[in-house]
Amino acid sequence: MFSLNALMLLLSMPGGTEWIIIIVAVLILFGGRKIPEFMRGIGRGIREFNDAKSNVKREIEEGMSEKESKPSSSTSTPTN
Repeated sequence: MFSLNALMLLLSMPGGTEWIIIIVAVLILFGGRKIPEFMRGIGRGIREFNDAKSNVKREIEEGMSEKESKPSSSTSTPTN
């Protein structure tokens, strides 16, 4: 069982030394040339996600405004 202190250590952000170790490990694993390519890919993915999110939001708002502006057919009485 984890104690509260052990849980806090797992959830806490890395400090200065840990960041240096992480950066060195990333440089060793990916190399200096691959990192800009990797970051561009992440940027493209974030941009596409935000575009899709705004498109869905716009479509929902348009659908809601169409529903409000469309007269309901249940209030009209049929003619014989």
